[in-house]
Amino acid sequence: MTHPLVEEAGKKAAIAWVAVGDGPAYALWCLPQDGRLHVIVGPGEQSAPGLAEAASAHVTLRGDHGGAVVTYPASVERILPEDERWGSVAIALAGKRLNAPGTAEALAARWAQECVLLSLSPTGEPAPRGDDSERAEPRPTPAANATRKPFRLHRVRRR
Repeated sequence: MTHPLVEEAGKKAAIAWVAVGDGPAYALWCLPQDGRLHVIVGPGEQSAPGLAEAASAHVTLRGDHGGAVVTYPASVERILPEDERWGSVAIALAGKRLNAPGTAEALAARWAQECVLLSLSPTGEPAPRGDDSERAEPRPTPAANATRKPFRLHRVRRR
């Protein structure tokens, strides 16, 4: 039996933030089905470093207002193309994929060769919500520049 908040937020999920270990969370589009979230990762699709090899992850779902509602631990299970669930999950997920080239069947066939289909199942109680904003420090990037004072041609009078 999953927590009611996890179950309700999971039903409405279109995007989930998934973090492996202490790494950063990545926004992944997903398909909620049977109390689980299904995601596809691989070349030509979304990138989530370490998720395909992980046994567990932390999933954060958002609410109607756009902010995080619940964060919970999840077990990560790989669904192989030989598995009986592959057909129903891959076709449903391919139908949900925006701007997909070709048909859902062709996309699922490409995924079977190049990508990994993962199922994220809730495994424990959700993390307690804090009172702070839960904001994170920005990641370091080479794109950050030092700001300069603006150039002024004439003297600015103070009032």
